Amino acid sequence: MARRALWIGRFQPFHLGHLSMARRILGAERDLLIGVGSAQYSHTPENPFTAGERLEMISRALHAEGLSRWTAVPLEDSGVHAVWVSHVTSLLPPFQVVYTNSPLVRRLFEERRAKILELPLWKRATHTGTEVRRRMRQGGDWQSLVPPTVAAYLGEIGGEARVREIGETRGGSG
Repeated sequence: MARRALWIGRFQPFHLGHLSMARRILGAERDLLIGVGSAQYSHTPENPFTAGERLEMISRALHAEGLSRWTAVPLEDSGVHAVWVSHVTSLLPPFQVVYTNSPLVRRLFEERRAKILELPLWKRATHTGTEVRRRMRQGGDWQSLVPPTVAAYLGEIGGEARVREIGETRGGSG
């Protein structure tokens, strides 16, 4: 198929569910634009990693899988939902379809008449950023939920310690 797809997520952190989604999208589409959402946030319980760190996680994981035909771009929130899609489209090359399972992203792009596709989430009960961060905070096995290259990178940057420290300063939420 000769389409370029857009997929937006926070990737806090990039986990095996994300990797599964990237594989499926690349199996169906010509090119993939990966929008790293809420790029301006970091060092909070919900968004512990910087946009640059998230881009690095994505790059390492997808390269290790031999996946190509993708580009990752940081996307800051606009603060105004009504103009967010215009903001996103101004930063990216043209795309023909948006992959999302987020009700808000779906609604905002539908209002702009974009073609939206959903894919079933992979092992959703355990493979979420929230669960990875929870296990990091509690000293559990989070490494089995992320690609090995991401686990190694998070080790390099002290990601587990950061998540634990940030979670403790904000009451462990996130």
